[in-house]
Amino acid sequence: MYNNYMKIVHKNQTNEFKNSETCTAIEYPLNDKDINGAVVKLSGRYPNSGRVVNEKCKELGYVISGSGKIIIEDKEIILDEGDLVLIEPGEKYYWDGNMTMFMPCVPAWEAEQHKMME
Repeated sequence: MYNNYMKIVHKNQTNEFKNSETCTAIEYPLNDKDINGAVVKLSGRYPNSGRVVNEKCKELGYVISGSGKIIIEDKEIILDEGDLVLIEPGEKYYWDGNMTMFMPCVPAWEAEQHKMME
């Protein structure tokens, strides 16, 4: 029996979204406005050109497997399995590599706050 405070999402309850040819997100719908999370599979550059920015939430990227990099503003950060990066709201970035990451967001990520930049 679960208490009123705990939430659980089983693998068969996830939603898969293909953000681009190189980026797939498996979202775990917690239905919680304060936090959410996804497993992101990257196989190249995302976005394909330009950068993205999240206007409201902090995003953590924990590399489960593989390697790659993130370019935040003008700083390149090399990432390997076991590394963690924190992206602050308003930072412009892009990913490049072949890696699987777990990405929790606070407050919960919503498509409306995620913007493509040139």
